[in-house]
Amino acid sequence: MNGLKIAAIALIVAGALGLAYGSFSFTKETHQAKIGPIELSVKDKETVNVPVWLSIGAIVAGGALLLFGGRKG
Repeated sequence: MNGLKIAAIALIVAGALGLAYGSFSFTKETHQAKIGPIELSVKDKETVNVPVWLSIGAIVAGGALLLFGGRKG
């Protein structure tokens, strides 16, 4: 499998996951303080919404790469 097919499949999978889940969350550590033996940290939970148009666009682009990407001429 060449790199173009792998990229196309990755786009299709990412688009399908975007449609299925609609958003993803991650936790980031924002502040940290060390006062002697005591350590304090603040963790914020962030949520990123994936637009439907972006998911559909990724699927279409991946499909187009699979269909037309390998053609020469």
